[in-house]
Amino acid sequence: MMGSDEGIPLQDTGQVRFRMRNTITVMNAKGGVGKSTLVLALAETLAAFHNKKVLVVDSDAQASISHMLMPQQQLTALQDEGQTIVDYLIGAVLKERNQNWRHFVISGVSDVDDARSVDLLPSDTSLTLFEREVSKGERETYLRRIIGSCLREAQQIYDFILVDSAPGLSVLTECWLREAAFYLSPTRPDYISTRGLVFLRKFRQRNPEMGFAELLGVVVNMKDPQSSDDDQYDRWLRQNAENRCFNQSILRVTPLQAAAYYSASARSYWAKYPGQTGNQLRQLTDELLRRIAEAQVQ
Repeated sequence: MMGSDEGIPLQDTGQVRFRMRNTITVMNAKGGVGKSTLVLALAETLAAFHNKKVLVVDSDAQASISHMLMPQQQLTALQDEGQTIVDYLIGAVLKERNQNWRHFVISGVSDVDDARSVDLLPSDTSLTLFEREVSKGERETYLRRIIGSCLREAQQIYDFILVDSAPGLSVLTECWLREAAFYLSPTRPDYISTRGLVFLRKFRQRNPEMGFAELLGVVVNMKDPQSSDDDQYDRWLRQNAENRCFNQSILRVTPLQAAAYYSASARSYWAKYPGQTGNQLRQLTDELLRRIAEAQVQ
């Protein structure tokens, strides 16, 4: 039996009660598919309409989601003060210090006034340099252990953890994919973007003994409502059952593109995602929650 929306829902198997799998890495091997904007919209929709406490983990050196969730001045100060995921991982993995990831989390981010339950583990451009040091020092196994521990602790505190992963397949991205419960793949409806899905599916089939997140599905994102080519690729993606495409495609519209810019003044959810955009995001999030709930009992 699934618990209430207060805290993390519990599953009851009769003899064993365990916490719902609630960790999701959002990933496509191809960049430019609107991944960070989708993470932003999902986090704010989960908070505003489902009363969920959400942790967003920025695992991309570009720090796009960090810029979307807080003012530039605040983010720059955090980076200068060594208060990002990079600083946490350097201490925990390279220096083997007893670091507490919670000390690097920023609470109550987002410019949506009814989505105040979104927290952020921000990123920095030096994340790429950290990954190079991990590879050079052959610390990949230790990194995965730290990531796994972080996620296990976070899922006791948050209703959902959304990891905004970098495009490509870096050593850190692989850790998220192997330690998270689920992964979600946004794609633009074009040939190059869909090739990223094929690459990721093939990688998942390698070394199955190492574990891998379960596919929640593919989100057709940034679809041009006026493009017949986009519509054709959308239908083509849905014909492949392996993609598990979400019913709701997300259109490339001005309000969604504008949502990527942090507003100095707090605004309502509907002011940020007006009309059809907000409706599409709510339908997508509803389906996401249904799929996660169904996965608990499989």
